[in-house]
This record gives sequence, C-alpha cells and structure tokens, in this order.
Amino acid sequence: MSAAMGEVAAPEAANQAQEVKSCCAQFYESDVVRFLFGESFHPGGLALTTRLGEILGLKPSMRLLDVAAGRGTSALHLAETFGCEVVGVDFGAENVRLATEAAAERGLAERVRFVQGDAERLPFDDASFDAVVCECAYCTFPDKPQAAREFFRVLKPGGQVGLSDLTRRGPLAPALETLLAWVACIADARPVEDYTALLAAAGFAPGVVEPHDAALGEMVASVRAKLLGAELMVALKKLTLPDVDFPKAKQVTQSAADAVARGELGYAIITAVKAK
Repeated sequence: MSAAMGEVAAPEAANQAQEVKSCCAQFYESDVVRFLFGESFHPGGLALTTRLGEILGLKPSMRLLDVAAGRGTSALHLAETFGCEVVGVDFGAENVRLATEAAAERGLAERVRFVQGDAERLPFDDASFDAVVCECAYCTFPDKPQAAREFFRVLKPGGQVGLSDLTRRGPLAPALETLLAWVACIADARPVEDYTALLAAAGFAPGVVEPHDAALGEMVASVRAKLLGAELMVALKKLTLPDVDFPKAKQVTQSAADAVARGELGYAIITAVKAK
C-alpha cells in the first residue's frame, strides 16, 4: 500500500494494526510530507518541542526516549538544547537510517542514537529512561493502552512521560475519518480527558495539561497554502509530485481547517509521572 498523500485506502479496507503502523511509517518517510510539513512534523515545531522539554525538566544527567522519532529532528534538538542523552525509536527503517546519519553529521552520535522498533513493544529494558516524549504520534497508535503501558515500563520510578498531540471535541467530519486523516494524526485524536485516562490506567499520576490550539491552526494553514502552491507548480510542470492526490489532500486539509475554526480540533501538551 502506498502511504503517499491521498494514495491510501479507506480504513475499512486496511484496519489491521500492523498495516496502519506500516502506513504511518511510509507516510512520514516520504519526501512529500517533508515538503508539506518542513523539518518538524508537528504543530508548534521545535519551539513547542523546547517547551515540552522545559516542562519535563530535562537536564544533562537524564536519559530520554523519543518514541516515533521520525528523522530525528526533535531528538537532536532536545540533546543540543538540554544536554541529555537521547534514544529515538521509530517504526520506519528509512527514518532510523536518516536520523542516524543526521546525528553523525551534527556531531551528536555519542549522545543520540536511533533504533527501529514498535511503540507498543519497545525494545528496551524496564526502568531504563528518565523521561519519554512522544510528539504528534500517540493518537496514531492502534493500541494506545499498550503503548502507555510500555511508556510506564521503560521509565524509572519518578520518571515522566510527555505527549504533544492532537485533541478533539465531539465527532469529526467524514473526510477526517479516512486512513489519510489517521496517519495525519487526526482521525483517532482523542479528548484531553481520554489521553489522561489512558495514562492513568497504565499507572501514571497526572502531570501538566497545556493547550496549544493556535499552533495546530497555523500548521493546517501552512499545509493548505503549500498544497495549493504545489498543485499550481505541478500543473505548470515546474514540480513533480507523482504520489500526491491533490483533490483528496485538499479535502482533508480544508475539513481540518474547518474543524480547528469550530474548536473541534486542538493541540495540547500532556504529561504524567511514574510514582517513586
């Protein structure tokens, strides 16, 4: 299955968890996503990543796990900003290869490394990290309770998990229930209360909840503008993006923009603590 923009099947035809994970990995490994979202694939960019690190109190003595690390942009930024050791894990092998190369190019290979793995079966020992971050990815995991239990397992007592993710209030438009919307972190976005309940069920005590809805609106507007520009460039044969179904992609982004304007979609940082 192609995971390129608009080239994904309806969720009814592809509802197996493994297929969803593979589709997400392919989507976020594609150059099209890099073109649309830039270096940082989540609302708020690296400024919000820094804010998440501040809330978690990251410092040089800490060992951090970045789940769904993608090409390593946030992991490298957090290591440089806070001086901590970082391990990034991602489902996509190509993402891991590119992230590893990026760490070497920036002289951070001693403190930042990347491994391939499943967020629902993390390839790490119990109590091996001081903090876990997961940016704009938890809402795409098919088995969210299991992923939360894995976050809890790999954290040391007193460790914190920090999510930044899409939030929803009420039902979404049909265009936002597709697999394309799923891998774009929209279709299975949950109310803040659901995220905190999932973390609590895994054993965590509640931490900080900080809304950042404006960051989502800015990202959706940016993606819509880039799509329109890219469609024009493709029509003028000045750009080649063979995997993009522009009508479907524009439908999803328009529906997302409408949902953000109505207050149905938002974005938030959510943290939780593993008791000592």
